[in-house]
Formats: sequence, C-alpha cells, structure tokens
Amino acid sequence: MAKILIVEDDSTFVQLLQGFLQKNGHEVTAAGNVKTGLRLLTQNDFDLLLLDYRLPDGIGLDVMMKAREAGLAVPVIIMTSFNDVRTAVKAIQLGASDYITKPVNPDELLMIMNNALDVKPAPGETQGSQPEFVKGSSHHSDKLLQHIDIVSPTDMAVLIQGESGTGKEYVARAIHRQSKRSSKPFVAVDCGALSKELAASELFGHVKGAFTGAITDKKGVFEFATGGTLFLDEVGNLSYDVQVKLLRALQEKVIQPVGSNKQISVDVRIITATNDDLVNSTGEGDFRQDLYHRINEFKIQLSPLRAREGDLDIFIKHFIKLANIELSRNVTGIAPEAKEILHRYDWPGNLRELKNVIKRMVLLSTNPIADADTLPDEMLFSVKNNLSHAPESDLKAQNEVNEKQLIQKTLIQVRYNKSKAAKLLNIDRKTLYSKIERYGLDG
Repeated sequence: MAKILIVEDDSTFVQLLQGFLQKNGHEVTAAGNVKTGLRLLTQNDFDLLLLDYRLPDGIGLDVMMKAREAGLAVPVIIMTSFNDVRTAVKAIQLGASDYITKPVNPDELLMIMNNALDVKPAPGETQGSQPEFVKGSSHHSDKLLQHIDIVSPTDMAVLIQGESGTGKEYVARAIHRQSKRSSKPFVAVDCGALSKELAASELFGHVKGAFTGAITDKKGVFEFATGGTLFLDEVGNLSYDVQVKLLRALQEKVIQPVGSNKQISVDVRIITATNDDLVNSTGEGDFRQDLYHRINEFKIQLSPLRAREGDLDIFIKHFIKLANIELSRNVTGIAPEAKEILHRYDWPGNLRELKNVIKRMVLLSTNPIADADTLPDEMLFSVKNNLSHAPESDLKAQNEVNEKQLIQKTLIQVRYNKSKAAKLLNIDRKTLYSKIERYGLDG
C-alpha cells in the first residue's frame, strides 16, 4: 500500500481516481490546488505524488519543485490533458518520474505507478541491474560504440551530453561495465533531484549535528563509490558552492563531510551527464569553467532518436521484449499502420518516450500484433499535425520545420524560460510568443 497525494482541480475525476486507487489498496489524499497540495505535503509523508499539470493557482511542477527543495525524493507522476508530449518532456527534465495523459487508462496508471514506486533508490544508493545497453545499426550508433570502447579502459572523466531520454545513464553503465572498475560499485545520482541545501551532504556526507536534522553521521556518494564509478546526472543543476567542493574533490581526490574538519581520501571515476549546453552556462557564470574542463576530458554527444531512423526498429523490438517480460504478455510485433506512425513521429522524449509507448501498446493489446488503437492519442494528434515531414521540395515548409525544431530545442535548453529563449534566438519576446503559439510549443 502506498500513501498517495493527488493534486487535481477536477473534483469528478478526483473521486473516480480516488475510488479506483483505494480499491487497489492505496491510501489517497486529495487537494484541488497548489496551495493546498503544498500544505498537505508539509504535514504528511507521501510515497507518491499524482499532479495535474495545470491548476487554478499554478502548475503541478510547482508542487514537485517545492518537494525537491525540501529534500523529499518522493516520486512524481504528472497528469496532463494536452495532446502534446512536450509537457511531459519538460516535467521529466525537471525531475518527474513519469507522466500520463487524460483520459487515464486504469491499467496504464497502475503500471506507471508501480514503476515509479519500485525504482526510486535513495540518493547515492547503487541501483539494481539495468537492461543491457542496446546496440543500434546506424552511423550514430557505430560512432557511439567506438567512443565507448575507446574511453572505457581509461580513467578519464567523461561528459555525456544529449537531450532528455537519449539514454545517458545506459551509456555511463556501459562504460563502467567495460572499465577496470567493473567489479566495484556504480553509483548514480540525479543532481536535479537534490535540493540546494542537501546536495553537499548527499555527495560528501555529513557529521552528526552539522545541521538541523543531521541526527547521525552519514556517508556521501563519493565514499559509496570508492574504487568504482560515480555518475552525476544533470550535473549542471548543482549550485555554485557545491561546484567548488566538487572541483576540489576531483582535483585532490579528497572530500570533507559537511560539519567536519576531517578529510577523507576517495578514488572514483567520474562520469557526468547533462541535457544543457554547459558551454553557455559557463559563459553566463552559472557553471564553473574550471570544473567544466575537469569533467570534460572526453565528451560523448548522444544523437536524438529522430536522427537515428535506422535504429528505431531495433529499439522497438527490444522494448517489446522487455514489456512482455514485465507485463507477462506475448506481443510479437507492431501492425504496419502503427509502425508507420512510430516512424513518422519526431520523438521529443527520445528513447524514454519510446519505451513508455511500447510498454503501453503491449499492455493494451489484446492481440499478438499491437494495432494503432493502442497508441497514445497525443501521438496520433502530433503525427497528424506535425510539420516535420513536409515535402523536401517545399522550401517554405522546410524552413518552418527547421525554425520549429530550433525553437523547441532552445526552450528545452533554458527550461522554458521564454525571456532567455528569446535572447538566445535573437528575437523579441512578442515574436517568440507568436511562434510558440503557431507551432504549438507551449509546454
């Protein structure tokens, strides 16, 4: 049984959801707005947050970010009515476990909830065995595998850069498995889920009494990973103060727990990942340039799924296999109509989104061959209205495609800060708002 907080302003939907979850053995508390949700969050301990994206006094991400700032690692599922996955991509980039679109399919919701509740290790805890890294057949995959083979036997610091959902942690694990440290721990930390106040403690540990709530001594992830590999995902989210301490730890191979005068020697290989352009962040003063050069001894750039057309069928087959095992199903393939839609879709959520879509198709399919009616409605809507497959001879349409993709990439890069996006795109905010509305990019 899990204690669940639902923040949703549709009272009828809340009643249906509450009844369904209670029948499945969960304890449910509901709030109709951000303010009430935040109050309940401070008064109770929850195992899972189900948050509507748009609420009367804000968005569900407001609740999630407050939870993160308070040091709560509770998993979050975002619920949205929009016929566009960009909202979900934004939510996952900011730390959500998953998303689901309305109208909610009960079986799909239970599946997503079980995944979120089952795979949330504490910060710094080594995660269990992960599905093996899948080898594609495209030029991008060949280059990636070559880079992994070259850098793995070394102790070089690796920076993995790519859009959200492109498989950065899978690459990091592949490097660890092929390294001289493979028999030692691989510790993965999502820096985006660490609050500014507790990040130093999670990384370097603390001593009893170092701050309010520090009732015992605690080891940090650097100690847990000694001898092995430490993977810091979304490293660009670390505060400037923590960046200073991280740089010292990497240069001098010593850490100092919060509140302690004692220095501890550590031996870790560092692999970092980001979906941001850290070069821009260093230029703006948000990320230390010396730390950037220290973690960027070898960079691996991951291509988005839309650029890896030759790999799509390989990943589809792999994810069907995984979903069959997890859901005890026997789906053997995808109907031609459904496969055509999968190939026409632009996959803003990349491999993570593809995995979720295939799992949903396997779950909902009553036949060995999954039909198009098992695809999410927002995907069908997106393919139907997508400009990304304009005829190559139509110069105007192709220019619009390029413009749309550039604006979308920039919005993701700056976490939908439209003022920053307009500045980077060298256009005024009014023009940007107009183009966002035109292309349906408002996440």
